[in-house]
Amino acid sequence: MLIVSNKTSIARIPVKLHRRVCLVLTEDALLAEEILARKKLASDISGRLTNEVLLVRTGRLESVVAELQRMGHTPQVLQR
Repeated sequence: MLIVSNKTSIARIPVKLHRRVCLVLTEDALLAEEILARKKLASDISGRLTNEVLLVRTGRLESVVAELQRMGHTPQVLQR
């Protein structure tokens, strides 16, 4: 079924734009949960953007990378 309307409605969604942030991109949601379950890492994560993307607190990149290496992971740091 196709419904056509002459009215155009524009919904506004509040958005915050952040520049120069560090993200942890995981392959799946389970790995992100594992990261958040670690107390040391959870304190360095400020939020979860999607199931696989975590936002790192400002200035905490080095400690996150070090803790991921202690967990046995091999994180890659990319600069874009």
